[in-house]
Amino acid sequence: MDTLQILLLTVLIISTIFITIVGIQIILVLHQIRKTMNVAHKAVQGLESLGSGLKHGLGEATGFINGFKTILRVIDVYKSTKNGKT
Repeated sequence: MDTLQILLLTVLIISTIFITIVGIQIILVLHQIRKTMNVAHKAVQGLESLGSGLKHGLGEATGFINGFKTILRVIDVYKSTKNGKT
């Protein structure tokens, strides 16, 4: 074999090994990114359910406060009519 052929074969083998190692590393990195994205997705879903629960709770609290205000108005109207009759 010629020296040039041996050199080309050596470079080809080394570059093939290097590209294979880089490919494996890329696969491992993509796998880790997928795991991280799944964890982030679960966290976002948790925050979304917390937000909707908080929204529901605030709606109930607002309804309670409005009901309490209505009761106070009824009491005020009752007192004013009672004071007007006596």
